[in-house]
Amino acid sequence: MSEAGDWVGDWSARRAALSPDAPALTDATTGETWTYADLDARANRTARLLADRGVADGERVAVVSRNRPALVDLVFACGKTGGVFAPLSHRLAPPELAALLGTVDPELVVVEERFEGDVADALGDVEDGDDRPEVLALATDGDHDAPAFGGAVPADDSPYRSRDRSPDDPFMFLHTGGSTGTPKETVLTHGSVVWNATNTVTAWGLRPGDATPMVFPMFHTGGWNVLTMPLFHVGGHVVIARDFDPGEVLSLVEAHDASVLVAVPAVLRMVTEHDDWPDADLSSLRFAKSGGGPCRRAVMEAWWDRGVDLSQGYGLTECGPNNFAMPDDWPREKADSVGVPAMHVDARVVAEDGTPVEDGEVGELLLRGPHAAAGYWRAPEETAETFDAAPVDDPTADGVSAGWVSTGDLARRDADGYYYVEGRKKNMFVSGGENVYPPEVEDAVADHPKVEEVVVVGVPDDTWGTVGKAVVQGDESLTLAALEAFLDDRLAGFKHPRHLAFVDELPTSGPSKIDRDAVREAFGAEDA
Repeated sequence: MSEAGDWVGDWSARRAALSPDAPALTDATTGETWTYADLDARANRTARLLADRGVADGERVAVVSRNRPALVDLVFACGKTGGVFAPLSHRLAPPELAALLGTVDPELVVVEERFEGDVADALGDVEDGDDRPEVLALATDGDHDAPAFGGAVPADDSPYRSRDRSPDDPFMFLHTGGSTGTPKETVLTHGSVVWNATNTVTAWGLRPGDATPMVFPMFHTGGWNVLTMPLFHVGGHVVIARDFDPGEVLSLVEAHDASVLVAVPAVLRMVTEHDDWPDADLSSLRFAKSGGGPCRRAVMEAWWDRGVDLSQGYGLTECGPNNFAMPDDWPREKADSVGVPAMHVDARVVAEDGTPVEDGEVGELLLRGPHAAAGYWRAPEETAETFDAAPVDDPTADGVSAGWVSTGDLARRDADGYYYVEGRKKNMFVSGGENVYPPEVEDAVADHPKVEEVVVVGVPDDTWGTVGKAVVQGDESLTLAALEAFLDDRLAGFKHPRHLAFVDELPTSGPSKIDRDAVREAFGAEDA
């Protein structure tokens, strides 16, 4: 029998002891379902595979794959061995993968067969002096793992004696997004993952038996820490699929009596535009949440009209990602907010000099809590910049950080304690001495019937210094004059876009998230 210290991070064994026969994971692509007892047995086998290859006590396993059951096996197995689970985006080009593999420095790389060529090319870019990790192909038979890890998993599924780990030990590396430079690897500890799950369960009201279709990719914090790990924590049911399809999401909600759904705004919009939307049975959904950017009011109303309590959330890889929740019976006039802080989250809005601002004023959002990441892997300067923030009225003691995380996002708090995210600090621009926050402008522009999606960027202007340019995905018959007339009673004149551009489709990065950096690079000049 394991001692108490041996259980830190052994999620599958703890949950299997509590609810062995409860459905835990369904692979919608193959139709297979596993209970918590099944998952723990799979994790025991996978833990032996990892231990045999040195993935224990802080060593890393990098994974390049779409959403598959094997990823759940690996994350639970890392909980047992003390290894670190480091999923990498399968959407990256070989040079980008090479940079991340060099940062992670894994003992083992597990790759889905269809991405073997990219990983081989990436490892070919690794400098000759570096140690090359072992590569293990995730052999597949069509969409099935057949057999898992190419038959390398031991047959022994008896309880694996877990390593004695601390809540402060690394559990996951998740890389941040970014269109330029090498993404940073964020170090999530056992404790930060547990506390994020605790915040989610207590603030969102997750229950045993709750089910969700997982629409985030499992190389992203959304794929693990928005709902997957919180639901595994409470004994819920996660349904995965290889690729996102809006019609499939609707069918999975009905087939599995899904009670919760979290997605980025673009995914929520695509679901409402699907042919099956009018007749889909959504009665099992207790609530839905939007994250990853502002959700248009029209999209929210479409879900409300179907009886689904959709609200907005906020988070980031470095902290959470679940930080806020909507109070019970929240009023619809607060729909633009992300709610109030969760149970174990502190939030501050501060000016450039670190002094807290008054309610209603815009400043940078700082967050603090036991759910925060430990920092960036092997990046001390970037870690200090992001994780060692301290408001002026909350000084450090003897040089020890107060533990605040700089989000880089602008926000305000209203008199009722609700927080509103106004966008990234780097996206804000000053026009004629007035601050302009693109999300506010985008919300107004998106209300125009000829606009599907829009990003507003600042461009140089001889008169005002900077003005807005609306980059629109939609009907190209829309003119700038017509847009300005539409906005006349919706926005102050200095916020009106003075330039208009059209694209067939806005670029995305991550899980259907609009890539604002790419838009700014392409359109951030007056003549672009």
